[in-house]
Amino acid sequence: MGRIFISAAHGGKEAGGIDPGSIAGGTTEAREMILLRDLIVTELRARTFEVLAVPDDLSAADSIAWINSRGRRGDVALEIHADAASSPTVRGASVFYIANNNERKSNGELLLVGLLRRIPQLPNRGVKPDTDSGLGRLAFCRQTTLPSLLMQVGFLSSPDDRALLQNRRRDFALGIADGLASWSRVIDPTPGTPTEPTYPSINININGQNYSEQGILVNGNAYIPIDLVDRLRIDLTTAQNVNRVTYRRVVYVKAVELRDFNISVAWDGGTRTVNLRSILVICKGQMDQIISRGNTSEVQLQLFLRNNNENALAKFPDLPKLYREEATIEGVNYDIAFCQMCLETGFLRFGGDIRAEQNNFAGLGSIGGGAAAASFESARIGVRAHIQHLKAYASLEPLVNEVVDPRFRFVTRGIAPLISQLSGRWSADLDYGAKITAMLQRLYESAGLM
Repeated sequence: MGRIFISAAHGGKEAGGIDPGSIAGGTTEAREMILLRDLIVTELRARTFEVLAVPDDLSAADSIAWINSRGRRGDVALEIHADAASSPTVRGASVFYIANNNERKSNGELLLVGLLRRIPQLPNRGVKPDTDSGLGRLAFCRQTTLPSLLMQVGFLSSPDDRALLQNRRRDFALGIADGLASWSRVIDPTPGTPTEPTYPSINININGQNYSEQGILVNGNAYIPIDLVDRLRIDLTTAQNVNRVTYRRVVYVKAVELRDFNISVAWDGGTRTVNLRSILVICKGQMDQIISRGNTSEVQLQLFLRNNNENALAKFPDLPKLYREEATIEGVNYDIAFCQMCLETGFLRFGGDIRAEQNNFAGLGSIGGGAAAASFESARIGVRAHIQHLKAYASLEPLVNEVVDPRFRFVTRGIAPLISQLSGRWSADLDYGAKITAMLQRLYESAGLM
């Protein structure tokens, strides 16, 4: 039977100091995950599983390298986290898997079901591809060579989830151990796995045309020949984080990694085909310009909202229309503004110190930096203020409409024409721009534009 690797997130050295992870309620994510990990390890060993715990003093990158240097066929790897949100009402557990891997999605469901059976009071936030994470990719899911999953066991920022974790830690451990045991058996159901693996072949389709050479399926992930990557004019010679395997004297590359190089990647399980598109409506190299045209329709924006929050349009049914109209008037890309709204409001779930009634869709502050965020008389005016604030950062051109953004005059005009330049300005989060870009890519993929 294969072994189980378990990593407790954070606690190692990052940027010259110890990374505590999220902090809430007098504790840290690192502390809580280490305590939980230790109980999971004890429980699994009691069930005769061989378990390897990743050392706590390693950085995130070194933790992955530690697993990769020791892993072998039939092993699995899990990293446990506790999430955090600006609102204490946000709760629940979720599991992330590498995008386009249906096998790993099924494994994630086993894991989440195991936990929720033991802790039914914990809301189910679902099993999600790592493209739905804040930055659009998770290193643990992408770069770990073993079948791997990342689990958010709850929200440390939620008093309810935190109390459950601290008062019922053993039940959390039992549930996760149940899921890991089921997953390990699925990955490696029988002993005596051959030393030399045999990978099934898969078909490759590029821009609607079948490619003459086949790829391979490794741990449920589609891999394509490196020769095809070269034909797509993608240079991976310095891309150290892209997983490669050599199989029968041919080098293969994990297909999903090409998303970072302006290639659309999708998987068709019925025909066992990885579908690649290099001819795209949207060029990723140009999608970060705030002063530009939007590309989606009102219906596509509506569907994107509903798919991420089925109740999103109940209070604001015209919001996609308002963003398209107000942004077009000022020359701002409404797709960017809309995705920023989704990020700031949690797909209109709000929470934190901003209420839906304030019609503040972008976390805009008030004049004088008061404790209360800005409020607007209607959804349209709230959207208009958001668009004006974006234009203030991205352009030197005058506004078309009368100023309604309370902090418009405090912005140094034209200082941030690109999404990435909003990091550390609109938000103190230095990954803020990357999170908007990841959301934008999700929107365009859902609309079939990437």
